[in-house]
Amino acid sequence: MDEDASELLETLEDEGAPDLTHLSVEQARALLGDLFTPDVEPEPVAAVDERKIRAYARDVRVRTYDPDPETALPAVVYFHGGGWVAGNLDTHDTVARALAIEGDCVVVSVDYRKGPEHPFPAAVEDAYLATKWVGEHPDEIGAGEGLAVAGESAGGNLATVVAQLAVERDVGAPEIDHQLLFYPVTDHAFDTRSYEENADGYFLTTRGMIWFWNNYLRDDMDGANLRASPLRAPEATLAELPPATLFTCGYDPLRDEQFAYGKVLADAGVPVSHTHYDDMIHDFANMRRLAEPFSGVEAAADLHERAGDALQEAFE
Repeated sequence: MDEDASELLETLEDEGAPDLTHLSVEQARALLGDLFTPDVEPEPVAAVDERKIRAYARDVRVRTYDPDPETALPAVVYFHGGGWVAGNLDTHDTVARALAIEGDCVVVSVDYRKGPEHPFPAAVEDAYLATKWVGEHPDEIGAGEGLAVAGESAGGNLATVVAQLAVERDVGAPEIDHQLLFYPVTDHAFDTRSYEENADGYFLTTRGMIWFWNNYLRDDMDGANLRASPLRAPEATLAELPPATLFTCGYDPLRDEQFAYGKVLADAGVPVSHTHYDDMIHDFANMRRLAEPFSGVEAAADLHERAGDALQEAFE
């Protein structure tokens, strides 16, 4: 295992970090929020703004990151991780800033609704709505031509689902050029080898994923829905998807379903660039800067750079 990741896990144990599944939703949100919102000066981006996208009976809050307001750059709609239950614009601010800088693009980070207060498919609805709005109003955020979706873990799940929805809906669908997926959730199942090998002790646990799914879905039947399990999408949908950049981790219960998703995309003829960090744990893209006493994971910088390169190449 990567030394930084190993040190992080040891510190979590030394600090007596509780098992998320033993906490209330509010306590779990607070715990992860404290870890991922360090009291440090963020990486500077030229323009950072917030706005609300109007929707039926609700508003969807987004935060935009523009590294060059004088230039109409491509737009990337980004969905944070957190198991569809935790996480927000602040907990994943570091990744959004890195994508904007490294990818030379306008990043739109989406504060989608979360379970259990707003169960499936609320997050999907917000994610698709935000992507469609960005595609239709790039001038309102200073963006130009080019649109991609990106996400981590549960947010990676939303990015895959939005991309699939966009090719299935003929009228008014956003034209997505690329999908950038950081260790996405792709299937509501727990029977893979990676779930067995990495069940406990590597930050995300099998118990934790079951807890997240249970707080996201209305019932187990939702797990079979293609909007929850994009791995199960028909080949006709997969074949129409835009090129994908996929990042995966060795010490991750979700590893095998991520590999499976990359394979079904490739088998359907979709260009897939897959980078596997065999020595890394789940969620490390968001571990470059952590609250004290936790040290950051330097490999996150390499991931940010590779992701930025993929976005720049996608928009050439």
